[in-house]
Formats: sequence, C-alpha cells, structure tokens
Amino acid sequence: MASLLRTSNPALNERAFKGQVAIGEAMTLQGTVNKTGLLLLCVVATAAWTWGLAHSETSGAAIPWMVGGLIGGFVVALVTIFKKTWSPFTAPLYALLEGLALGGISAVFEKTYHGIAVQAVGLTLGVLFVMLLAYKTGLIRATQGFKIGVIAATGGIAVFYLVEMVLSFFFHFQFSAINGGSFLGIAFSLFVVVIAALNLVLDFDMIETGVRGGAPKYMEWYGAFGLMVTLIWLYLEMLRLLAKANRR
Repeated sequence: MASLLRTSNPALNERAFKGQVAIGEAMTLQGTVNKTGLLLLCVVATAAWTWGLAHSETSGAAIPWMVGGLIGGFVVALVTIFKKTWSPFTAPLYALLEGLALGGISAVFEKTYHGIAVQAVGLTLGVLFVMLLAYKTGLIRATQGFKIGVIAATGGIAVFYLVEMVLSFFFHFQFSAINGGSFLGIAFSLFVVVIAALNLVLDFDMIETGVRGGAPKYMEWYGAFGLMVTLIWLYLEMLRLLAKANRR
C-alpha cells in the first residue's frame, strides 16, 4: 500500500525528493514558483513559433517541429526524471520542446474551432489558480484516501489511452462514442480534466514536502518541471473537451 501513496505524476512522486538533502542552499517555495513561471515563458515562446508556421502559407513546415517537440520532450522528460541534478538544464529544454508540439497542436484545433486555443489556455490557468487556492486554504487536502483515488483514476486513464492507441494503430479501431461529441464523449473528457486538475493538488503537496525536507536548490527546477508535466496534460485535455463541446 505504501508504494501507492505517491503522486501519479512520475516526475513528482514521493521518491523524487527521497535522499535529496541540501548541502548548500536549500529549495524554497518561492524559487519553485519563479522557475515555473520561467518554464511557462519557454513553452509560450516556442509555441508561438510553431503556431506561426502552422498559420503560414507553408503550414506543413510546422509538422517536423511538432513531431520533434513531442519525441524530444518525451526523451528529455525521462532524462530529467532519472537525472534530477540535470534539471536546471533539462527542465527549460523540456519546456521549449513541448512548446513546439503544443503550438502546432493548438493551431490544428484553432483552424477547425476558432478561438479554442485561447479558451483552453484561459481555462487551464483558471483551474491552476482555483486548485492552488483550494489547496492553500485547506478546502482540498492530499490525504491518503485522496492520493489513492487520484492515482487509481489516473492509472486507469493511462491504460485506456494506451489500449486505444494500440487498437487504432494495429486494428484501425477507435472508440467513436468516447472520442466524438456525444454526451458520453464530453462526460469522459470532463472526467479526465477533473482528474488532471486533482493531480495538481498532489504536485503542490509533493513540492511542499521537498521544501519542508530541505531539498537542494536544483530541486526547484525539478519541482517546476513536474508541475509543467501536469499543466501540459491538463491543457491538452482542455483542448479535447472544448473541441467535443463545439462539435455539438
């Protein structure tokens, strides 16, 4: 049971800060917040690049950047998770690569549903603010039962997406009811958005755990990186939810 009591975000689980004790300057909450802001700026900068390419006359030029961002971001994320001391360098690189992917993906949705990207950004930031407020005021607490519930739900979503990807790739089978604009499809996306939002609470809790435990200064970058992983997932799910709602 103890092994389950960790955030479902692999970047910010209990093991992430285990054994990370500061020899010099220690991790602070304000430092983590500042670095999260810097990573957000990195995402916006490169997202603007692929967004512009996707809306140019040679819109196909954005595709290699998108694919490179997706693959590169995944690789750098794995490196960051296993080499936390590299996070001051790999966390900004991860944000830059993910920005390339998000800019292109957002542009694809925007061409079909005008204004959806701005709505998704606004909702994502709004959810971040609300969940942070709920966490700081004690309205939502990262209790043992809360952690187990969120982790189980997140794991179930991950398994479903994996099965769907395999079935689609090898057998050309898709869950049209889930992926379409039906009531079931919208309800599923809304459920995923809620679970992604609740993961933010677990991330906040683990960052505070690192601060209280006196983690080294570089873990501010690692904490910001882990939070970005959840925010990017939340944004993508917001896009899917809004797209389904628009189809109706």
